Amino acid sequence: MKKTAVYPGTFDPITNGHTDLIERASRLFDKVIVAVAANPGKQPMFSQDERVYLATQVLSHLDNVKVSGFGTLLVDYVREQKASVILRGLRAVSDFEYEFQLAGMNRRLAPDVETIFMTPAEQYAYISSSLVKEIAVLGGQVDEFVHTEVMAALSDRIS
Repeated sequence: MKKTAVYPGTFDPITNGHTDLIERASRLFDKVIVAVAANPGKQPMFSQDERVYLATQVLSHLDNVKVSGFGTLLVDYVREQKASVILRGLRAVSDFEYEFQLAGMNRRLAPDVETIFMTPAEQYAYISSSLVKEIAVLGGQVDEFVHTEVMAALSDRIS
């Protein structure tokens, strides 16, 4: 039985690694909600509205994917969306400990919500939003790591 999954993240900016994971998840679930976190503890390059807009543009080819922002506790947002799965990406072993801790806490807060981990395709395993931003700020090429719409937004923001 397919279900609704929520894929949360900061997406500052959304990368080809995120897109790969979301495309594959869209084949596994009836609906995937890309939940763009407000994340007040970080200093994002783009506002939450800009990140929602960029993700919406990048993912517009996927009919069963919806993008929205949220600023609440993740499990509350998942329940509000009537979803039953939190989808998390694992790029490397170094991600696992933190993600495992989050999954355990979310299970404690919402035993009815499952966490599923997916890994990106090998060619995207090393890509992170932080690295993409750093490369862009330092004048490097990021076109192979992000969608053209995101690359244009990065260029505009940096200039």
